[in-house]
Amino acid sequence: MAGKGAKATSAKAAEKEKGKKAPASRSSRGGSQPAPKKDVYQLFAEKVRDNKQLESRWAIMQETRVEYFRGKDFTTFIKTHPEVGEILGPDKYMEAEEIVNTLLSKNLVIRCDRVWKTVRPGKKKLSSWPAHLEIHQEQVFTENDGFYAWMFLKRRTLWQTILSFVWPLFALAVCLFPVYPYQCKIVVLYSCAGALLFIVSLLLLRAAIFGILWVLLGKRVWFFPNINAEETTFRELLRFWPEKDEGERPKWTSRLFYATVTVLVILLLRHHAPDEAARARYQKKVSNIIDDVLEWSPKLALSGMMDKHAEDNATETGSYNSHAPTTTEEKTIAAAEDVDADESQDRADHADDMRTRSSEA
Repeated sequence: MAGKGAKATSAKAAEKEKGKKAPASRSSRGGSQPAPKKDVYQLFAEKVRDNKQLESRWAIMQETRVEYFRGKDFTTFIKTHPEVGEILGPDKYMEAEEIVNTLLSKNLVIRCDRVWKTVRPGKKKLSSWPAHLEIHQEQVFTENDGFYAWMFLKRRTLWQTILSFVWPLFALAVCLFPVYPYQCKIVVLYSCAGALLFIVSLLLLRAAIFGILWVLLGKRVWFFPNINAEETTFRELLRFWPEKDEGERPKWTSRLFYATVTVLVILLLRHHAPDEAARARYQKKVSNIIDDVLEWSPKLALSGMMDKHAEDNATETGSYNSHAPTTTEEKTIAAAEDVDADESQDRADHADDMRTRSSEA
């Protein structure tokens, strides 16, 4: 009996040990499982979005700035760049329509439609790249007049990461401009003035070219067409060549009217321009302001504060001495001066009496 009890006890102990080891073995297996792989369509979408061969633009959709492409451009891109679809594996031979429908089902892209669906006054046709979009009711691929916006965040590039650290330093440097050395202030001043002069000159030249071509030829030609755009990329901002004029040609009467108004405004401004003396006074005033900013330094500010403090102390000391009580010696001297003054007054009165009597005699 004792032997059977010992065997039973040992069997129970072995079962407990197995029960303790089993979860550990399961956990070890669970830890060795590979991490879930990223969806191939997600990788495909990121690769296509980073590719510059697929033309895309930025627009506003429901108060959100989105990047979108056209269906016909995507079809052409897939046909001319089949190597992009290698990442899809077995689905690399799929048509553009099937790929986009899959992207739509995975919420990687969304089909959009233009907000204004009618031709605006003065335009011949709808814009090829609308600036405002809305969500389309039918989320299926259409090649003609179909717009598709990316629904995932674009990967941050190294350049954007560097700029995110540089901008706070730049703001701090701007705030510390008054404490710069004099030579650094000169460099910053002339650099900013040169950049501002370049921008203003470019805008004036651009407007002059547009006005001349519009009046003479009736063509709307804007060089640097995106320079005043609020929502655009840096690449589109520096685009030089103007867009194709899709509007109707203006009438010659309206062109003649605006040309006459422009000439009259120029003559009026020339007639009321300030004279040489006024320009000299304004230039001197501006120069004084700039010199005060350039010549300011912490040392001068501290020395000015010390001088002012010393003057205030001297003023307070003088006022205290003027109101301080007099001593005994000072009182005696003051009394003697009063006596002398009385005696001199008596002598003067006596002399006046003698002169009066002599004159009467």
